[in-house]
Amino acid sequence: MENYRILKPFFRGLPIIVLAMVIAVMAAKKYLSYVTPMYESTVKMRLADIGEGISNSNLFKNFDVFASANKIAAEIEVLKSSELISKTLDSLDFGAEIFRVGKIQTVELYKNSPIQIKLLNPEGSCYDRRFSLAIKSLSHFELFNKAGKLLLKGNLNTPYTLLDNKLIILLNKQVIDDKPEIKIIDNYEFEFLSREKLLEKINKGLDIVSSEKDVPVIRINFKSNVPDKACALVNKLAETYIYDYIESKYKAANVTVKFLEKQIDEAGKKLAQSENNLEDYRNENSIVNIKQETETDLRKISQLKIQQTNIKMNLEAIEELNKYIAFGKDKFLMLAPNFEAFTDLLSTEIIKSIKKLQADKRDLLLTYTATDERVIVVDEKINDLVTYLIESIKNTKTNLQIKYEQISKDITDAEEVFISVPEKEKNLTILNRNFDLLQSSYNFLNEKKIEAEIAQSAKISFHKIITPAVRSEKPFSPNKPIIIILSSIMAMIGAIICIYIVHFLKAKVNDVVTIEKNTSLPIAILTPFDKKNTDKNFIKNVLQLELKGILKKSSILTITSNAKNEGRGHNLINICKALINQHRTVLVVDAQGDLGALKTGTADENNVYKTQLASLNYYPFDSTISLYYSNEKTRELINSQVGAYDCIIINNEFLKVESRALLMMDIAATNLFVIDARRTPL
Repeated sequence: MENYRILKPFFRGLPIIVLAMVIAVMAAKKYLSYVTPMYESTVKMRLADIGEGISNSNLFKNFDVFASANKIAAEIEVLKSSELISKTLDSLDFGAEIFRVGKIQTVELYKNSPIQIKLLNPEGSCYDRRFSLAIKSLSHFELFNKAGKLLLKGNLNTPYTLLDNKLIILLNKQVIDDKPEIKIIDNYEFEFLSREKLLEKINKGLDIVSSEKDVPVIRINFKSNVPDKACALVNKLAETYIYDYIESKYKAANVTVKFLEKQIDEAGKKLAQSENNLEDYRNENSIVNIKQETETDLRKISQLKIQQTNIKMNLEAIEELNKYIAFGKDKFLMLAPNFEAFTDLLSTEIIKSIKKLQADKRDLLLTYTATDERVIVVDEKINDLVTYLIESIKNTKTNLQIKYEQISKDITDAEEVFISVPEKEKNLTILNRNFDLLQSSYNFLNEKKIEAEIAQSAKISFHKIITPAVRSEKPFSPNKPIIIILSSIMAMIGAIICIYIVHFLKAKVNDVVTIEKNTSLPIAILTPFDKKNTDKNFIKNVLQLELKGILKKSSILTITSNAKNEGRGHNLINICKALINQHRTVLVVDAQGDLGALKTGTADENNVYKTQLASLNYYPFDSTISLYYSNEKTRELINSQVGAYDCIIINNEFLKVESRALLMMDIAATNLFVIDARRTPL
């Protein structure tokens, strides 16, 4: 019930809400028919990745070394740069804007313009100024400034001076041939945009973002009121970016090739000088291969030392043998010298011969005496061999000593060669190192030159347009469905707010709950606003009055209201009709004086009901007649009618008049105070 009370003003004002929504929808559609639409075109471009080339193409993957690292944010800033956009605009005809001027709307024509306006000299003060052009005929025109002042009047296809620029206005025959129905004689506006203003205008509508994080795909969006402009700009910007990349790459490769050629020449000269230095040093020091030469000398020294060791061993052995023989010189034949240490075969044979002669002597002594000639001859032979052996040992010792000293000298001489080897090796290492460094640099520069020449020859880019922009057929702004829906919703909300504001500002009674909250008086009956069932409703009301003990036989009842048009007369007449239809006698005391016309059926209080109350007993008691009656007389006059009628009803005065309204209410047994839910103030 409480929710219904809150929504009651809404349901009551529903027609107003619907009307407001209809008006808002119509206004939105009218607005949309005049607003300038905005179109958007988008191109998607994949950026080159330095780590990747064309599939299975290692040549470009390895040799495209001059491509810059792929940084998406940096590439977006490059695309937004004034330099790149300016290069793009050089290929587009955005410098001049031509508008067709209508009564309400001004539309840019661009490619659909039947006229062409060209500046013959690019420098001047006509830029960033709006001019009005009136084509009077197919050969005449008039030119005005923004204030409407006539600047120029002349013929088409003829150059004129405007400010300090030369201007010519031509018919666009291509558009006229394609669209024969196009209107030529009309009012136009045009403006030549400076590069600064054009860049500013482009930057307002340009939006460049990456599709996803860390994905080298970017979207180039441009918004314009001309769909052809939006499409042309984003496509041309992407193409310009790719061509600029190729051009920059080619220039970098070209500069690199020239630089490398110069460096290669210098490196070649240094390398040749290093080769000559290395050759001169080898010739001066007689070096063929220092490593091999060193190994040979070391091998020679090693062999000499081996020989020295052998000779020394032999020398020591012969020394021991010499000492042994010298010690047993007197009994030589009893000695047993050993020649194994120095392998002297001759001495061994001599010893064998001596031993044989000694054996022969013993054999002879068995037969002959020591003085025998044959024994003496054997002794002499033995002595000769012993002397020879002793002398041989001495000579052998001397010879070994000489060999030992000679080999020691040779070893010393051979070792002296190594004194200068570290220095030679160091110098040679330095010369070889310089040569190797210069040779490596020379080879590296030649490799890079080849790579640069390949990059210079490969005029391709791995930047790729994966989704080119197409001409947008539908504008993205304004969004017609959204605007219409929002307009209707806003109108509905506004109407509801206004309805509730008016409802609360009027502060009327509105419903039974409000009455019960603001007064302790009981509510007798409720009279619905139902013209078709008026009689039926008032029969029920009379029954309720009887059941509640309000309407009694021969009782006095007043019907009062605060002011006019609050339903007092309507309720009084219809209660009387219901009572008369029940065959009761009713006396109406007319204290207000406005029921005379109702009785005759000529008018009623609300000018709605036309009722014939032929059987209604009418007693006029308005203020003009009873003005001079006292309160007691008034009571007596009214009370005197009690008993003669089944019911006496007083049509009381308006309460705000207060002449006799309170008196009549005091006389009556029951007072009905009529309240109109929509008229009576709370």
